[in-house]
Amino acid sequence: MEVATRWATLSLDLTKGTPGNSPTYASRCLGYFGLTMYESIVPGHPEYRSLVGQLSGLTNLPTPDPGVEYHWPLALSAGQATILRSLYNHTSDANKQRVDSLEAAIEEYYLDADVPEPVAQRSTDFGRRIAQAIFQWSQSDGGHRAYLRNFEKDMVHPDFPGSWKPPLFAQSFSHHPLHPMWGTNRPFVPANYQMPAPDFIAYDTVPGSPYYEQMRAVYEKELTLTQAEKEAALWWGDDPDETFTPPGHSFYLATEVLKQRATTLMDCAETYARTGMAVADAFINCWKWKFSFFSERPNTFIPQFIDPEWESFWPDPPFPAFPSGHAIQAAAASTVLQELHGDEIAIADRAHEGRERDRVRDVGFPVRHFESLSDIARETADSRFYGGIHTPQDNDQGLLKGTEIGQNVNALQWKNSK
Repeated sequence: MEVATRWATLSLDLTKGTPGNSPTYASRCLGYFGLTMYESIVPGHPEYRSLVGQLSGLTNLPTPDPGVEYHWPLALSAGQATILRSLYNHTSDANKQRVDSLEAAIEEYYLDADVPEPVAQRSTDFGRRIAQAIFQWSQSDGGHRAYLRNFEKDMVHPDFPGSWKPPLFAQSFSHHPLHPMWGTNRPFVPANYQMPAPDFIAYDTVPGSPYYEQMRAVYEKELTLTQAEKEAALWWGDDPDETFTPPGHSFYLATEVLKQRATTLMDCAETYARTGMAVADAFINCWKWKFSFFSERPNTFIPQFIDPEWESFWPDPPFPAFPSGHAIQAAAASTVLQELHGDEIAIADRAHEGRERDRVRDVGFPVRHFESLSDIARETADSRFYGGIHTPQDNDQGLLKGTEIGQNVNALQWKNSK
């Protein structure tokens, strides 16, 4: 188990510490990290099935030689090192050295524990071949090396009543949209690109209309924010310039669940595979719908129609609003984790423990405590409402669609029939 969680932790460190990262690219990487972990050891667990033939365009992967011994933790470790080097080839030399060091330390540990050298070599070779094959497959998904083209300067913005406008009060240095074509990427699970769009309340500026009331709810919440709500808004912000991004937060929570519930290495691999692919497909669908609806955020509607002096508590990110990316990925992750480990589990979320207090907003980062995974998903969504950057419909539809995405991941054939 520790081999898997150590690699997951290092993956998030690289996610946080690699320049040019984004929630979109990070979600993609997490999908491939989890899948590589799973496929590198699944041949050693006959009760489980490979996902070859079940995922979009994944028609074959290397198979182990029959009748010879493998050491599956070493295969997993070599696979993780290889896929990390491949997807984060633009990270710092110091981070690359951390990958090399962890791989070497794990190999040395098992050799010292009397794993025969031929078995160790065979196992690491297999893990690397799995990772190389998955990386080759990844290059055709539409997101390869997307960190080189984060913001689309030449996009012609649709202009209609209620359309998104680049933010004046911005979270990002760029006012150009982040990865507007991300929604055309290939999903891991075919069913996740055949989903109907979420329901959207039609634009209306008349007070009392459903759309107006959505915006008014955001406006009134900002006037009455409690300290706890402010803390939630900052905790779940997961700014990619400072943290391991929102999908990274879900991957982190998967590790916290595994520390309590996992019993085997395969438990870990399946958990990371489901979580990674769920958040990856959540971002693909979310971005498809964001740039289809191209809907505004409260920071443009409220000053024009409710209060010209209003500003959101949290700055706008550089992309349209509907649906909420935080909500959709949190619900997708929660759904797959609940399927494997149940909903009721006490989690102390320490992801941002020790961060310096936000002096502008006078808000700190106290550890957050939860009694269920569904509570975490709900607060992740609500935090964007507290921040003033999403309406209730953005969050509610995100949670609904995220749940559906997670269910499609769960519906894959993970185990052989008895």
